[in-house]
Amino acid sequence: MGIKTYKPINPTMRYKTGYTFDEITKKKPEKSLTRHKHQKAGKNHHGRITVRHRGGGSKRHYRIIDFKRDKIDIPARVTSIEYDPNRSARIALLFYQDGEKRYILAPKDLKVNDRVITSPKAEIKVGNALPLDRIPLGTIIHNIELKERQGGKIARSAGSYAQIVAKEKNYVHIKMPSGDIHLIRKECFATIGQVGNSEHNMIQYGKAGRKRWLGIRPTVRGVAMNPVDHPMGGGEAKTSGGGHPVSPWGVLAKGGQTRKKKKYSAKYVIKTKKKKKKNK
Repeated sequence: MGIKTYKPINPTMRYKTGYTFDEITKKKPEKSLTRHKHQKAGKNHHGRITVRHRGGGSKRHYRIIDFKRDKIDIPARVTSIEYDPNRSARIALLFYQDGEKRYILAPKDLKVNDRVITSPKAEIKVGNALPLDRIPLGTIIHNIELKERQGGKIARSAGSYAQIVAKEKNYVHIKMPSGDIHLIRKECFATIGQVGNSEHNMIQYGKAGRKRWLGIRPTVRGVAMNPVDHPMGGGEAKTSGGGHPVSPWGVLAKGGQTRKKKKYSAKYVIKTKKKKKKNK
């Protein structure tokens, strides 16, 4: 994939960049694998805003992605690499030997007519899916399951990947995209390779209207509001309020805990990137 720039005929175009779409081989999606996507942003039936800063944007259909990769020992051929408006990664259309068609996340260097397979005996090749205990140490992987046959949950966005660093009894040590090292059951499946479209974070939108096409509405700073609207609002001059950055409901916006205690257990994290404070 390449990044293209535009002739600066106005200030908007000066810093705007876009995709060249060189890797895209098919423009229209497979109709049998698309579904209508309902708008979930805006207000509920009580008239209250439930999802802030979202609304409008171009209409789009959802592409059904096979995150489970549960067609064991059935080879498939990559017939096209396509654009997906619902995610940052590209998707690949697979034709299985039994006639079924499915979409998967397109790994880096996966090309049309390549053969992929989901099998414990599959070779270590980009696009193949295997159990974690069958993948050698140091291998780059993506679309990793947290629970057996639940479907991939980790490393699914453009350019992301994880790495196998160790194996111990029933668990495999995975270095996550965040840098943390997690324990995941050895029966869980993962796909070989790095997710494609790794230049996605280099795109410059260039103008506010381009964000509106994506359904993203403006976000007003809390310090610009009145005290009745936000904890950081008010004041006779420019000020940050003197406190920590918070949401309109007082929840810490920076550095606060984001992991839920009920759904997450610290015993599966054996190393974290969080820096310890040095004693003076």
